[in-house]
Amino acid sequence: MSAALDLPAPAAAPTAPLRIAHVMAGAAMGGAEAFYERLVAAQHAAGEQVLAVIRAEPGRAARLRAAGVDPVELGFGGPLDLLTAPRLRRALAAFRPLVVVAWANRASRFAGAVKRRGGGPWTLIGRMGGYYDLKYYRDCDHVVGNTEDLRRWIIAGGVAPERAHYLPNFAAELAGTAPAALPAPPGAPKLLALGRLHRNKGFDVLLRALALLPGAHLSIGGEGPERAALAALAAELGVAGRVAFLGWRQDIGALLAACDLFVCPSRHEPLGNVVLEAWSAGRPVVAADTAGPAALIADGRTGLLVPKEDPAPLAAAIAGLLAEPLRAAALAAAGRAEFERAHAAPAVLARWREFLAAVAPRGLR
Repeated sequence: MSAALDLPAPAAAPTAPLRIAHVMAGAAMGGAEAFYERLVAAQHAAGEQVLAVIRAEPGRAARLRAAGVDPVELGFGGPLDLLTAPRLRRALAAFRPLVVVAWANRASRFAGAVKRRGGGPWTLIGRMGGYYDLKYYRDCDHVVGNTEDLRRWIIAGGVAPERAHYLPNFAAELAGTAPAALPAPPGAPKLLALGRLHRNKGFDVLLRALALLPGAHLSIGGEGPERAALAALAAELGVAGRVAFLGWRQDIGALLAACDLFVCPSRHEPLGNVVLEAWSAGRPVVAADTAGPAALIADGRTGLLVPKEDPAPLAAAIAGLLAEPLRAAALAAAGRAEFERAHAAPAVLARWREFLAAVAPRGLR
């Protein structure tokens, strides 16, 4: 990964806390939503002045309050929502941010409307975690992607290079977490996958691979629209007794600590927060070579990459690591080292601070 941020140089290194508003209108669960919570909490703990504006969601609000951040909860509805924009304007006016980070399409649309109508002198940053429609970011002063490939895509979509940036995610520190009790028979190799139960995540491919791995047990942490179809496929393949659908879980570290191998079979994965979490927990990773995991993983060193949508090589890679525990341990150790180098909180927080200080309005610093 490149260390360059392509930032305008700040006039001087700031010492005062930054005033940062983070606006999130996302779902109850998801990789971007989880990183939003981590970043808001970490910046607050680092001494920055942080305002969290979220779509009303009790679980997220409770976790943010536990971290010391009292969020503003708004509706962030559809075209008939006439209340969110003025309430967002008032919240931002009261807080007086230097920068507003709008997470994904809906938040960028609302924050952009406030900015466009004279909402304040702050810098608006649209943060993208996927290849979204850039029309939602037309009012943003800068656009951030969480992979270098996404930054290139943003530029190709018409955003000037000096306004398009790459900032990595960081994962939580999960090393040393006590393991959860996975519902696998004693002695069975324990596989784990995490994510929304959606076709993009490729869990159907993983179930077909499981059918080629006699004796292995798979736990899937997540929920979504494919739940019934995946359960039916497991029954059809004769592996229903070797699959556990765990639903959404907050104890990701405990689940990872309990597994022998982490699998990311996604058809489409712009980044792969789950890969970072597995590295943090020191678990060996097998992933489909979609854009995000392929950019993160050095194949054969920090994990294994296999062709997407193909159960046979996925099963072969899993079987190979289960049969070679020393090789699996070496991959896990190298993944952990890469996490510490580039995706642990201190390094990523420093990059975020450098970026936000550089793009904040100079007269307001």
